[in-house]
Amino acid sequence: MSIHNSLSQVDGSASEKLQHGSSSQPQGEIFNRDSFLKRLAKNFGRERVKEKPVCPDWGSKPQWEVLSGLSGDGLVEVLKNQCLLVHTEVIETDKERLGSALNEALERNKCQSIVKWKDPRFVEFGLDKIWEQEDYDVYEWDSQDREAAIAAAERADVGITFSDITLAESATVVLFSGKGKGRSVSLLPRDYIAVIPKSTIVPRITQAAAEIDRRIADGEDVASCVNFISGPSNSADIEMSLVVGVHGPVHATYIIVDDA
Repeated sequence: MSIHNSLSQVDGSASEKLQHGSSSQPQGEIFNRDSFLKRLAKNFGRERVKEKPVCPDWGSKPQWEVLSGLSGDGLVEVLKNQCLLVHTEVIETDKERLGSALNEALERNKCQSIVKWKDPRFVEFGLDKIWEQEDYDVYEWDSQDREAAIAAAERADVGITFSDITLAESATVVLFSGKGKGRSVSLLPRDYIAVIPKSTIVPRITQAAAEIDRRIADGEDVASCVNFISGPSNSADIEMSLVVGVHGPVHATYIIVDDA
């Protein structure tokens, strides 16, 4: 995710040229930045700050301490308990029985049409055999035909993705959208299933943010859109009365798979 902010002030002649498209300056050029910032500093009654701020090294960092002493199994228990609070079904399995667990979830919720990510993990975890053996209508996200992909997601009974990072504290799956991994897969179908490798489970958002920072520092391509999803869609906007399934999937299932 990237947020770009810019401050600019355009003088009258430059502004007029930009409006009529006749300026020799490229679109987005910043004019009079120094004078603008100096005027701001003057209005605040101080000198203009030119040095970059230094992030303080806080002595106390409680965000790293929450759930830090738990083992992998301990985090799974926290995740399962939180799923009860966010109206999410949980299935535990291993790689060998993952296909059966997924098939069980699909049959239980009467899901025949499926939209899924174009993700190599489906083959790695043996889930491609499900589509071959069972009579499901499966659409794999096609980034080259976005309109058709979105239409398929709207029609599908269920969307299936893998979780890239999973937050035990809030029962949240973190999804890195990108080529072959459209956001609509988890947002538009009636139901949503997240396959959660146990190795992706971390205590909370603190560790997820640190992992994203690490990937960026290592020069890895990080998705421009990172979604944090905690169970089915819900809202309590009207008189604080919780309604599940307002603007997205009405039912969510997390399949936790031991991938050790």
